[in-house]
Amino acid sequence: MFLRLFRRGSDAQVLENEESYLRRAAINAALDVIRARQSDRTSELFDLAAEPAQENTGELRQAMARALSRLEPRPAEIFALRFLEGFSNPQIARMLGISQVLVAVIVHRTRQRLRKELGAYVGR
Repeated sequence: MFLRLFRRGSDAQVLENEESYLRRAAINAALDVIRARQSDRTSELFDLAAEPAQENTGELRQAMARALSRLEPRPAEIFALRFLEGFSNPQIARMLGISQVLVAVIVHRTRQRLRKELGAYVGR
């Protein structure tokens, strides 16, 4: 964080509140770490589904389809938009007229539920 402030150089615009700048930089750095971890965990399910060499690929696809069909409509829609269509949380929030926080919460809970239901296929 301090390096970000230092890298700005001497010709950079003077900051009115260095403490706020450093606090925001710390928050952003922490969010980057969290997002990277979430991305790694999410890819487990889809990497397995995409591997044709696995013996249980057909079973996994069927289990995932069954698990998705048991979701309520809104979580299923948000999950599909996020992971099947590739939209970001802010884009989904704008499309559905809800907050980004609500989208993130629904995505998180849906992923947890699917991970639990598909645990046998993911090795959990």
